[in-house]
Amino acid sequence: MGGFDVLVSLCRYWHELCLADPVAEHPFSGDLHPRHDERLAAYLAQALGGPELYAAGCGDESSMRRLHAGNGSAKELNEVCLRLFDQALDEVGIEGATRVRMSTYFREAAASFDAHADSKDLVPEDVPFDYAR
Repeated sequence: MGGFDVLVSLCRYWHELCLADPVAEHPFSGDLHPRHDERLAAYLAQALGGPELYAAGCGDESSMRRLHAGNGSAKELNEVCLRLFDQALDEVGIEGATRVRMSTYFREAAASFDAHADSKDLVPEDVPFDYAR
């Protein structure tokens, strides 16, 4: 895919696309971690079988899910964000089987967040890391 720099570019571009969209901008216009894009890139690198960058410096799966929990289910928002993620994959040049794997993984991960949509308290302490298949 091109390495960590490509993942950071993907995350930054996706973030920009979301900020420019009236439906998707809401969660991205708030108080995000100042290194959100790099942290997401580290998470994706680990999910795709690369080095455990996220676990080494950002937290575990449970802590990441708690960051995103308790906001309710938002089907339209999710669909727009996923469409924009696919657009970002195209724009940064991630193609073929890698593109399909990343898009599928991101969709499945987003859908799994609905289990904790109602409360951060629903996230167990020991959620295993969500690796792409």
